[in-house]
Amino acid sequence: MSTVKIAIVGVGNCASALVQGIHYYRDHTEAEAIGLMHWEIGGYRPYDIEVVAAFDIDKRKVGRDVNSAIFSRPNCTCSFYPDLPPAGVNVQMGSIIDGVSGHMLSLEDDYTFVPADLPEQGKEEIVQALRDTGAEVMLNYLPAGSEKASRFYADCALEAGVAFINNIPVFIASDPQWAARFAKKNVPIIGDDIKSQMGATILHRALAELFSKRGVKLERSYQLNTGGNTDFLNMTNQGRLATKRISKTEAVQSAAGRRLADRDIHIGPSDYVPWQKDNKVCFLRMEGQIFGNIPINLEMRLSVEDSPNSAGIAIDAIRCCRLALDRGQGGVLEGPSAFFSKHPPRQYPDYRAYELTEEFIRGRN
Repeated sequence: MSTVKIAIVGVGNCASALVQGIHYYRDHTEAEAIGLMHWEIGGYRPYDIEVVAAFDIDKRKVGRDVNSAIFSRPNCTCSFYPDLPPAGVNVQMGSIIDGVSGHMLSLEDDYTFVPADLPEQGKEEIVQALRDTGAEVMLNYLPAGSEKASRFYADCALEAGVAFINNIPVFIASDPQWAARFAKKNVPIIGDDIKSQMGATILHRALAELFSKRGVKLERSYQLNTGGNTDFLNMTNQGRLATKRISKTEAVQSAAGRRLADRDIHIGPSDYVPWQKDNKVCFLRMEGQIFGNIPINLEMRLSVEDSPNSAGIAIDAIRCCRLALDRGQGGVLEGPSAFFSKHPPRQYPDYRAYELTEEFIRGRN
């Protein structure tokens, strides 16, 4: 079985968890493989994924072997597989565009970005790099709010004929014009905004659906999240939060029995707490009415390491994209997008998104 060759845009905490996981599962059998939804997809196992290209703009990462760069500042996720062999792939200078918020630029702070003193690569250089390395799937791990930069890299993927997984809340797969472009080029795309394995949004969706199925009227709800990684620091700039709030809110609204008024639902990042590092804490509250208009209130607190929580989803999305490439299937992968992403082109109940994904893997859609 050949490898699945991937290119990573943004060598941050999520990339670190993904790369560590690829090597971690190489040392474990299927029976020992805790934390995966699928051991094999289309014949590809987690450790069949190979990083062949990586792009970043931070001087602590650019020019370094990717397996070393993933442990560089400002990354702060846990090191669960720290003894990685050299990948033989150096992180290349990418293109900044709007990928870095002004308040995230610093020459001193370990928690912000320090741009490398190198020329930014343009579309021609990045497309050539994708072709030269034989990359088959590109993952977008840019900071939230990187609207122009995400579209720039999506355009590079289209030009190079590389499948695209949009892990951030910029609407590409769910934009009909972009979806049409990927379909026309017969290039697979999954998106937008990756779900976590057991995160705040998937739990909120499940509870909203449960309220509806059990005849409970949901009246008000909030989901407040705090964390200490660069994602949370980036999102202290409210201007970069618009699509993030839409993505998370629509994911929950679509699972509820009826839509709540805007004033009755509040979902999104709430505060940056540096000492939390990559640990994310969610505070969730749901208020409603049961039989006889009697009030019911539910409160939940979730604490989880943020980046590894999405890495297993990414590993499945990568292999679904490669499976689509093997089949000559392009455009939006509807089932996987609905199952793996918060803001897919079409929302489905989670059970149905799961069924569609399984059908896709088995070649039935």
